[in-house]
Amino acid sequence: MTRSIRPDAVLVQAVIAGALSFAHLHDLAAAAGQDGWKAWAYPISVDLLLVAAWCRLRTDGPSRLAWCWFLIALVASLGANVATAGLLDLNDVPDWLRILVAAWPALAFMGGTLLAHSPTAEDRMPDPPAPAAPESAPELPEPAASALDPEPSEIPAAEAPPALPAADPTPTAPAVPAALVDHARKVADDHQARTGSRIDVDTLRARLGVPPQLADTIAAQLT
Repeated sequence: MTRSIRPDAVLVQAVIAGALSFAHLHDLAAAAGQDGWKAWAYPISVDLLLVAAWCRLRTDGPSRLAWCWFLIALVASLGANVATAGLLDLNDVPDWLRILVAAWPALAFMGGTLLAHSPTAEDRMPDPPAPAAPESAPELPEPAASALDPEPSEIPAAEAPPALPAADPTPTAPAVPAALVDHARKVADDHQARTGSRIDVDTLRARLGVPPQLADTIAAQLT
């Protein structure tokens, strides 16, 4: 059974808009002195930065870093579309525009690096929940005296619930998930590769975002 191929109006519109924006960025880069393959690399760089920032917004939710680079790429794309609409003489591009076009590769490289290497929502592990306090035994109501009995008989008091066993004063080490230990080992290896020294407990706790007691336990398992 063959499926009929139906054109999607939204997809067609996106392809047309992307092609026009791609051409405008190429024309502006070529007018600013970036000839040959460099003029074709500029629209690819702008569109990829725009898509990368949008993907981070969809996966991690609202983020100031992702919104910042999304707006920078959007302004670059819209600026090229407006500039090539007749507002600028492409045969005599002003110097400030040449400077912006020449500085774009370094700006896009920094934005792509920050978006690729900033911690995602999966890397941020929540703190382990605190143990719930034991509930106290409910108080039993005292039975009311009968109205037919002139002298209410003595009612024995309700027996107190058995005392709970005394807790061990020695605190036990919290259980550490295996995934958290593996992630901590990667963080420690990366720190040692960059600095040449082993990671200390305070730095490990700051990188993982865990309580001090849990950080001590993880550091003990890494040794």
